[in-house]
Amino acid sequence: MLKILGYPSRYSVAPGEEISFHVSAEEGQDYEATLLRVICGDANPDGPGLQYERIPSAIDGSYAGRRQITDAGSYMRADVPQLAAQQGALTFAAMVWPTMIKRDDQTVMSWQDAASGIRLFFRKGGVLCAVIRNGEQSLHLHLDETPVLERQWYAVGLSLDPESGKARLFQTALRQFAMTRDSGSAEGSFAGPLPAPVAPVLLAGAQSGDQVGAHFDGKIDGPAFLRGVHDAESYHRFLHKRTHHADQLQRIAQWDFSTGIKGVTATDISPNGNHGELFNCPGRGMKGWNWDGTRHRWSENADHYGAVHFHHDDLYDAAWQTAFTLTIPDDMKSDAYAVRVKSGENSREETRDYYIPFFVRPKRRPANLPGKRDRIAFLAPTVSYMAYANHGEHITAREAERVIGRLLEFGHADMYMYEHPEIGGSVYDKHADESGVFYSSRLRPVLNFTSQYHSWLGGHGSSVWQYNADIHLLAWLNQNGFDYDVITDEDMHHEGKRLLDDYRVVMTGTHPEYYTGKMWTALKGWVDDGGRLMYLGANGFYWHVEFSEAMPGVMEIRKAEDGTRTVEPEPGEYYHSFSGELSGLYRRKGHPPNEMCGLGFVAQGFDVCSYYRRAPDAENPRAAFIFAGVPDEIIGDFGLIGGGAAGLELDAMNPLLGTPPNALRLATSEGHSQQVQVVNEEFGIPPIALGGDQHDKVRADLCFYETPSGGAVFSVGSISWCGSLLWNGGDNNVSAITANVLRRFADPAPFDTE
Repeated sequence: MLKILGYPSRYSVAPGEEISFHVSAEEGQDYEATLLRVICGDANPDGPGLQYERIPSAIDGSYAGRRQITDAGSYMRADVPQLAAQQGALTFAAMVWPTMIKRDDQTVMSWQDAASGIRLFFRKGGVLCAVIRNGEQSLHLHLDETPVLERQWYAVGLSLDPESGKARLFQTALRQFAMTRDSGSAEGSFAGPLPAPVAPVLLAGAQSGDQVGAHFDGKIDGPAFLRGVHDAESYHRFLHKRTHHADQLQRIAQWDFSTGIKGVTATDISPNGNHGELFNCPGRGMKGWNWDGTRHRWSENADHYGAVHFHHDDLYDAAWQTAFTLTIPDDMKSDAYAVRVKSGENSREETRDYYIPFFVRPKRRPANLPGKRDRIAFLAPTVSYMAYANHGEHITAREAERVIGRLLEFGHADMYMYEHPEIGGSVYDKHADESGVFYSSRLRPVLNFTSQYHSWLGGHGSSVWQYNADIHLLAWLNQNGFDYDVITDEDMHHEGKRLLDDYRVVMTGTHPEYYTGKMWTALKGWVDDGGRLMYLGANGFYWHVEFSEAMPGVMEIRKAEDGTRTVEPEPGEYYHSFSGELSGLYRRKGHPPNEMCGLGFVAQGFDVCSYYRRAPDAENPRAAFIFAGVPDEIIGDFGLIGGGAAGLELDAMNPLLGTPPNALRLATSEGHSQQVQVVNEEFGIPPIALGGDQHDKVRADLCFYETPSGGAVFSVGSISWCGSLLWNGGDNNVSAITANVLRRFADPAPFDTE
């Protein structure tokens, strides 16, 4: 088990800027911190092995350890001072859509301190309950005979009338089913005035010491505090914004979640303006109780998207205390780095060191300085790292081993993720209530974004993926003496094409799958403007994601209608809450990856990797520089990932999807196993044979073409290509081809466009 772990405040930092590190020593033990440059992140003995360079720094030294707590679970908090002054009758009501009634003690609303208050909650089995406390007196109400159904809408509420001394709990189903009792009410008596706790109102959670717990799983829509005694029928009048003046005066607070969907504010539409705040990134832009299917985009009919989906396992910011902060020196090389935190010696049962990764980018330049266009950049796909952050689906999916084609091996990090769901999952995982994870944040420990982590993917040999696989490329660049900078796609999202204009050559990572619209526009604009793109992976430029303007460091994806996916949103919830844009595949949005790099995703399989066979276009004089000194017909029948240069996920050329007519197919992979399957967007009616060489779409293409502005694109169509660069000490045809391309791409001489 992991005994120490941590995360950085950011993934990319420039010289002169600060980056902080957040560390949890699980047993409170002291630890040592050391700054390292990451040279190679693969432990495979057939390659260079794990390699680091120690960089003396101000953060090196000993630190007192502490165990840090992650307070997961989303909720709303609002101050409502008018409640404490309320003398007459009072009602709280809301529309709820429960999604996990097997869990116990799920709070819909709490307004309480140590002495008094009220709480509306569900007991295990979907039983609605209320507790009213006022000093020594307390009243408990519950609806044991009418438990709620999952994924059905209910009006629930609690009214208190100090004049009559009566309290009433109600629950009314919006949809009626035969032979089903899920509507009811209960009454009780209480003495004295209304409770008046000195506390904020919480929705979907209750305060417990310094943390918020007893979270609700499900949607809440239209929550309101109203003056007077109200039932479900009268409450429904307040769910419509246009009500007469008398109704308006009865509103103490009514939070309209259909307003400000892009942000974290819960808008109060009462005259009192008791606006709240949403914490830990619950789902917004969600269908409400009144959604009728006539509009599927929340920005076109926001009144029907007044629900927020809360989860007890939502997480935005782990909010760990800062352990130490590093100011990046002006002369620090742009590259991949890590801080190693170590609290003892590792053993088979325990891991007592952890590598917290980050990238140092070049020093920021003034916006009015023209680009130099004379350097090489590695464009780190950090948004894809975020998408896969703490990918736990492989731990829980029963079909995983059948898809992978072998027994899975789990390490200490996998087991930690399994035992600590509070650190949040990836967008390949489901929440505990079976709804898909739409949001993924980098402000938390990400156990598969570290040079220690070797995943369950990759077939025979090394099983590195994402970050570790990308470090193969950096190790190769260092070995061959290429000078390069590291920039990240999150940098590109914020700075646009201007960030790329410094560079003549941009090299992608092995799996740049997730792209925001701003990232797509920046990279495509740079390529069209004469840039030289080396796309050294596969399944790139695939999903359209968005970043939040209100919450730095969190991305959103809703895998709508098509694509290779483990989870999908409900109908009517395909549009990003962060932007209102349609989510899903770029291919379905009219921008196939082929438009960016000449290739598009066609197949995947995770047992073994294969090789390429040279194609006739390799003899074209335009490709002579690529194959200089490489006469081989078979390319990449070796590698540190799966034993070959063509594997895991594969991209191929397709003129119908935007591959340019001047593109050369230099080589095509073959010999794939039956575990390598065509992806579902590549067929309508399933063909008889979906996998291996029985299907002509199961292939990776090596592609090259020039652009009209004198630039060029080279694409390899395989995630495992970079895993072959260092085979045999780097003396191999994959390495030679990549070096030939990089040297020519770095040459300022324009490519022929005639």
